[in-house]
Amino acid sequence: MEDTKTVDVLALINTRPFSRYQWLVFAMCFVIVLMDGFDTAAIGFIAPSLVTEWNLSRAALAPVLSAALFGLACGAISSGPLADRYGRRLVLIVSVLVFGLACLSSGYANDLTGLIVLRFVTGIGLGAAMPNAVTLMSEFCPQSRRATIVNMMFCGFPLGAAFGGFLAAWMIPQFGWRGVLYFGGAVPLILTAMLVLVLPESIQYMVSKRKPVERIRRVLARMTPEVPPAEAFTMHESVMHAAGSGGARVVLSRSYILGSSMLWLCYFMGLVIFYGLINWMPVLLRDAGLSPQRAAMVSALFPLGGVGTVLCGMLMDRFNPNGVVAAAYALGAICVYAIGQTVGNVGLLVCAVFIAGVLVNTAQASMPSLAAAFYPTAGRGTGVAWMLGVGRFGGIAGSFLVAELSRQQMSLPGIFSVVAAAGAVSCVALLFKQLTSRQAARSDAQARQPAVH
Repeated sequence: MEDTKTVDVLALINTRPFSRYQWLVFAMCFVIVLMDGFDTAAIGFIAPSLVTEWNLSRAALAPVLSAALFGLACGAISSGPLADRYGRRLVLIVSVLVFGLACLSSGYANDLTGLIVLRFVTGIGLGAAMPNAVTLMSEFCPQSRRATIVNMMFCGFPLGAAFGGFLAAWMIPQFGWRGVLYFGGAVPLILTAMLVLVLPESIQYMVSKRKPVERIRRVLARMTPEVPPAEAFTMHESVMHAAGSGGARVVLSRSYILGSSMLWLCYFMGLVIFYGLINWMPVLLRDAGLSPQRAAMVSALFPLGGVGTVLCGMLMDRFNPNGVVAAAYALGAICVYAIGQTVGNVGLLVCAVFIAGVLVNTAQASMPSLAAAFYPTAGRGTGVAWMLGVGRFGGIAGSFLVAELSRQQMSLPGIFSVVAAAGAVSCVALLFKQLTSRQAARSDAQARQPAVH
């Protein structure tokens, strides 16, 4: 008979309605991701003003544009193990503080070198914030709605990037390009103060680290007034790990290393498609005979395609999540291939670009919730962060790949066929991950030990 003085926190979260307090956590994480998208895209919006004011060439501007990408990768890779060791809350607050201060300071930069350094530091904070917001939010969600809610939160990133474009168009004529950076830094600093006062630590993390019972009970009481009296809290996870392991050891353990590798490969290849097409599609379509204005308008449909993210989350909660996301990548690959075949027909081209954007962006946005569900609490922060960090290099590789294919004078259908192959690789990687997940579940079944405190 189960000890009535011990309460399973996962069962409690899974059986209670999603409370106002959990929606408050969602709102804070959503704003973090929103500002992450805004600050990531901000440099692109102010780039034309930089070129004019500082008399820069496009080549000189390239390090400024790429500095944050390298910072994003470094921030994500380094923050995961820290979050699994010191907590999601602390690392998330520090990361928001860092990218807020760095973005604000960027507005005071007077030379290219200083701006490059500050954009790199901004990237570190941004790269650390995203995976920890995903991890924290996923650990406050009931399992039946986790993918839907996390995907909904992740929608803040493209919304933030889009909002940045509209805001920059208004602010730059009024306050100059520095005003965009001031805004992008001030809002995170205000948000940091709110996080310090309101944001709770993950209940699952506290149980796994055997934090004081009263501290766990206080957070649970904010979620539901019906917290059963208990002398200890436990959690029986559907994904387990060897007792005493954590962070990098979990992600790289024998049970998880193959699945981890497939997640990295999948996200990497997805960003090869995204950044390869975002950066080069306008040029490719213009070279294929479209006017510059029409090429830009058609290309803009691709990033708008993230509208399917919430629907994909709902499907992931109802069906096999690996299969759902793998199907999105496979269909996305077909549509990317179709872009190269429909350039001569603008109507078909518009449909191909938009549908490809829906599928590829939806699949990419669903990957963090997929990773969060794959790992146990002890390694979740590291697992999500490392996937996002390794994937960032895919964005860099995608830009260079299309540039090299163009230099080799490959035909337009050929370029899109090569890029589409990356989507096929992502699909196969997730199907292989599904097989390794089953093997991991079988191998861990005999070693399950619930965390109790």
